Amino acid sequence: MNQKIEGTPPPAIRSTTAATSRVASAGAENARPVEASGGGDSLRLTGEAASLQVMQRELSSASAVDTARVESIRAALQAGTYQINAEAIADGMLGLERQLGA
Repeated sequence: MNQKIEGTPPPAIRSTTAATSRVASAGAENARPVEASGGGDSLRLTGEAASLQVMQRELSSASAVDTARVESIRAALQAGTYQINAEAIADGMLGLERQLGA
């Protein structure tokens, strides 16, 4: 693949000083600081949004891991008594596939 590179760009790409100065000065008369509004703004949450906030606080304080279950499985594995339920594993995998839309 061979592409020829010209030394100067075509006229449509070249910028002109007049256009550049117009762009630089556009909106200059409106460029002043905006005053902050008074303390009159308010926010009211819907019942659903408030419920979501409560649920988020509860979930953030809850442990992500059920340590009692982890310990019982660990003990069963060490004792050699842990039973694998292949049907439950397959059902879980199929449920995940359904959720993913596959």
